[in-house]
Amino acid sequence: MALPSKLKDFNLFGNGDSWQGKIAELALPKLARKYEEYRAGGMDGTIEIDMGQEKIEFEWQAAGLIENIFVGYGSSKLDGELLRFAGAYQSDETGEFTNCEIVVRGRHREIDMGTAKAGDNNTIKVTTSCSYYKLVIGGKTLIEIDVAGYIFVVDGVDRLAEKRAALGI
Repeated sequence: MALPSKLKDFNLFGNGDSWQGKIAELALPKLARKYEEYRAGGMDGTIEIDMGQEKIEFEWQAAGLIENIFVGYGSSKLDGELLRFAGAYQSDETGEFTNCEIVVRGRHREIDMGTAKAGDNNTIKVTTSCSYYKLVIGGKTLIEIDVAGYIFVVDGVDRLAEKRAALGI
């Protein structure tokens, strides 16, 4: 039998503060590469050429008012806000848990306080534009992207090392 590990619970930390029980929902950052189609003479088809990392965004919803969300809004630093997602994924085959962490640094591009209605569940939706991303599963760093630092590491291999050397940086 082969069953995938499923997310059983999570927590979000903002600049080191635990927001346990305060985050209603989140859309983990999507990883995407920018590709450009290319076809030239002597080619029987089109290929895609990797042109680098697409923009990384983290969208999440606070279940109510969290004052610290607003403190860094409009920061002049591209990595002014630190968010850390900690997820507990469980295998129903073995019962064992695997931790998954996603660490991002960036700026809150949008804070949507939504509508206010007495007696209703009001949420705050936040979109964080990320300049840094790190994915750690079971204690192993699988992906680390530092856009401004020109770092792109996948499974321990720095995929920009040769390019940095060619550029003299």
